[in-house]
Amino acid sequence: MLVFIVIIIIIIIIIIIIIINVCGRVIPVIIGATGTISKSFRKYISNIPGNREVKELQKTAIFGTAHILGKVLT
Repeated sequence: MLVFIVIIIIIIIIIIIIIINVCGRVIPVIIGATGTISKSFRKYISNIPGNREVKELQKTAIFGTAHILGKVLT
């Protein structure tokens, strides 16, 4: 029974090591509730694959804020 528990612990440790090695890097892309962005936003957004327009992301943030406020205030 003890051997079985040790094998399970080793497998869990191996899985944790694999998960840590697979994880990528964190890219700080933050858009404020009113669509405000940081000065380095364009630099960070260029690190994400795909074609993204900053104006569209800002518009989405503003519409999301309006939607939440509409739900709360009615």
